[in-house]
Amino acid sequence: MRTQIAIIGAGPAGMFLAHLLHRQGIDAVVIERRDRGYVEGRVRAGVLEQVTTDLMRRLGLAGRLDREGLVHGGTNLSLDGRLFHIDMAALTGGATVTVYGQQEVMRDLFDAAETLGLSIVWNASDVALHDLDGARPSVSWTSDGRGQRLDCDYVVGCDGYHGVSRGAIPADVIKTFERVYPFGWLGILADVPPVDHELIYANHERGFALASMRSVTRSRYYVQCALDDDIADWSDDRFWDELCLRLGPEVGAKVTRGPSFEKAIAPLRSFVTEPMRWGRLFLAGDAAHIVPPTGAKGMNLAVSDVTMLAEALIEKYTDRSDAGIDGYSARALARVWKAERFSWWFTSITHRFPTMDGFDRRIQVAELEYIRGSEAAQRSLAENYVGLPLGAA
Repeated sequence: MRTQIAIIGAGPAGMFLAHLLHRQGIDAVVIERRDRGYVEGRVRAGVLEQVTTDLMRRLGLAGRLDREGLVHGGTNLSLDGRLFHIDMAALTGGATVTVYGQQEVMRDLFDAAETLGLSIVWNASDVALHDLDGARPSVSWTSDGRGQRLDCDYVVGCDGYHGVSRGAIPADVIKTFERVYPFGWLGILADVPPVDHELIYANHERGFALASMRSVTRSRYYVQCALDDDIADWSDDRFWDELCLRLGPEVGAKVTRGPSFEKAIAPLRSFVTEPMRWGRLFLAGDAAHIVPPTGAKGMNLAVSDVTMLAEALIEKYTDRSDAGIDGYSARALARVWKAERFSWWFTSITHRFPTMDGFDRRIQVAELEYIRGSEAAQRSLAENYVGLPLGAA
């Protein structure tokens, strides 16, 4: 088998890239170690930046998004129960975010892939990358007990943190940067109406809480917890009580309670790999970087990565220019680090850290009070939250 671009991983990064290349007549094959049901069913992000929704419309994937997505022109911060609003649209010239779950995005991507005839290999085990520093790279894997090989011009690793792609870069070339946070998020999904039409990020003396949603009838809520908490100790009643306490009496009184149908504890960390290109291998999405969910940047960063990479590969095939692919890593990392900074900062002002003393707490309060009273501070927050521009090619 032969193709121009071998894409490892059928998550958001891999599938958006496959669609972008297909529109320009560039052949690509996506190789995924799981089946469609598993990939589509993973519960992940739910807030899409403008760059992501714009791309879905450009690709003709926005039919359900435009019907079912919840457009948010603002968000809310809460300090010990005192709520204040950030009017993101007014502060950014009209930019918004849209609540639309990653599961729904993947469904749209896969449905369109079937219609267009995009090539996806499912249930590929023992995936290995070969000759990435030469002129003829290839990918091998096993399907149905038989070995397979795909020759290609370039390989794009979109296979997440635990995939094989990042490990194919030599140890003396790759650098990694990591920050592990000393707490997790206990999250639930429940078929109850959201407490507010926009998100609420709450800083409380007992810890962080987030009131979010997936639709007008389905809510997504989180509370900060210890990493070693046992999920069995968190009954629904205990969760609702803690959530309402942290949201404050005014908001908490409006929360509609109900049985959860998903409950899990997720760790928080920041992770970046440099470079995002070696030889004929490119990294995109979680294979190259992870952000804490506080800033809702994970899937959006994957989309910005592959948008830049698609531009570079199209330039290579249409103009025979290496400028885009040679500049991809630096261009992508410039946006990645800005997103990492925002996610780290937003986490630092909204969460309780185990080592925090009275001084730290008062600095945190002062930061939030400054945001409350400063249009400039609110504009900075809003610009980062809705998503920074992709940057020059």
